[in-house]
Amino acid sequence: MFLGFRLVLLSLVIAALGCGSSSTGDGTGGTGGAAEPYAGYQSETYESLDPWLCHPDQVDADNVCLRDLSATVVVADGTATNESHTPAADPAIDCFYVYPTASFDSAGNSDLQANDEEIFIVLNQAARFNSVCRVFAPVHRQVTLSVIFNDALVGDRELAYGDVLDAFKHYIANDNEGRGFILIGHSQGSGHLTRLIQEEIERNPVLGERLVAAYLLGTTIAVPKDKDVGGTFQATPLCRAADQTGCLVTYSSWRDRDPPDADALFANTGDPNTVAGCVNPAALANGKATLRPYFPGEVKGVFTIALGEGSSPYADPEAHDPIPTPYYTMPDFVEAECVDRGEYQYLEITVMADEEDPRADDFNGDFRGAVGWGLHLVDVSLALGNLIALAESQSAAWSAAQD
Repeated sequence: MFLGFRLVLLSLVIAALGCGSSSTGDGTGGTGGAAEPYAGYQSETYESLDPWLCHPDQVDADNVCLRDLSATVVVADGTATNESHTPAADPAIDCFYVYPTASFDSAGNSDLQANDEEIFIVLNQAARFNSVCRVFAPVHRQVTLSVIFNDALVGDRELAYGDVLDAFKHYIANDNEGRGFILIGHSQGSGHLTRLIQEEIERNPVLGERLVAAYLLGTTIAVPKDKDVGGTFQATPLCRAADQTGCLVTYSSWRDRDPPDADALFANTGDPNTVAGCVNPAALANGKATLRPYFPGEVKGVFTIALGEGSSPYADPEAHDPIPTPYYTMPDFVEAECVDRGEYQYLEITVMADEEDPRADDFNGDFRGAVGWGLHLVDVSLALGNLIALAESQSAAWSAAQD
């Protein structure tokens, strides 16, 4: 009972935190001689490589995004093959990633030391993008999970956003060099990046031209009904084509058998003039399509409370050899479609299970002991392969535009 109550409170905090295109490379940003953003900016914190989970200048041992990301591919007849993962040698663009609420530090805001939870979530959500981009993932003093377990703790959202902004400005001033970039966030991270787009990118044409795309997942982005832009953002539309740049992918995911209701923390703007934006990464122009998920075989840190300790692609794991890789994927297993169900707009997830085949008939993704979350904990995992494919396409389109 206590855990369930605390998790409901946690959901309210994270929901509050989560709501909310070209360059010449010549230092002018391609805007007719406009000044380089944040010229000369140096962060006292982020000039060091220590408070970065992933940074291209780190030695391999320190770069979390360079850990083993190999996956076992299990097809419908149970056949398993190994899928290796190789980072791009010279990617054309960058990715700037802000992770969701993950820290279980004992204060209202986390410190700048990454623990198992931050490392686990970065590996699950961001590291695989290094096949497309240089990944920059700053540690930041986010509002922690611990505020839910101690009524005396208060999280400082301004402190958390200040770190994200500081890291982004340092990245643009010292590492970007006119390159295009994708912003990637989930939940609390999406909330910070929403504000960054509103206050920095949409107000600065140089940054706007470098924005290849933004993937703001597990949050609620408002758009006017039957429109792709307006509401939360004034100049950043929803993505509707794989070669469109300067646009946004956003969604919250829910099972077809367990749709959002009055307890839902996402998928409803609360404004009769707007709807929650939803972009299916596998079907940008709408419609139903198959997703390419990547699930972890083992769950780490405090996430074991919500998700358990791990999962298997097999209905009877003991009848098969253990999965030798840290991740697994099951092709033609999950279908998704952006739907509008009255007050709620979301990515509806359908499992295409077959009781006759050896694969599992479901996946591990529900938040145990809590209500109103849908599939929030696996928003990114469910469509990670599709998001990476989209990043590849948008990177190619942005790069071609520079020529």
